[in-house]
Amino acid sequence: QVQLVESGGGLVQAGGSLRLSCAASGRTLSTYAMGWFRQAPGKEREFVAAISRRGGSTYHADSVKGRVTISRDNAKNTVSLQMDSLKPEDTAVYYCAASTYSSGSLYYEWKYTYWGQGTQVTVSS
Repeated sequence: QVQLVESGGGLVQAGGSLRLSCAASGRTLSTYAMGWFRQAPGKEREFVAAISRRGGSTYHADSVKGRVTISRDNAKNTVSLQMDSLKPEDTAVYYCAASTYSSGSLYYEWKYTYWGQGTQVTVSS
């Protein structure tokens, strides 16, 4: 089992940047593919980005492609989400999640077993 804790959220103006971090404990993070999801008020949770176990493959939602970069440091047991050129529509609670799937699409929530509590990102216009 792995415990995930997100940090780095906050209030930022449109066009600004934030870097979210997800720290894992309990098991080594290299065991899992990792993903970030977000949920805006009144909307369903949606996929943002994912990264394979060793970091060789990354996946990004079309809505954030070119503005968001997912990375991981297995030695530090952390996963990060660098978000640039933020827009008001990026406002949401952001969750990191761990998946035991080693291949195939990581876009789907059901592929993730462990979830963090989330960190709020608010982008003002």
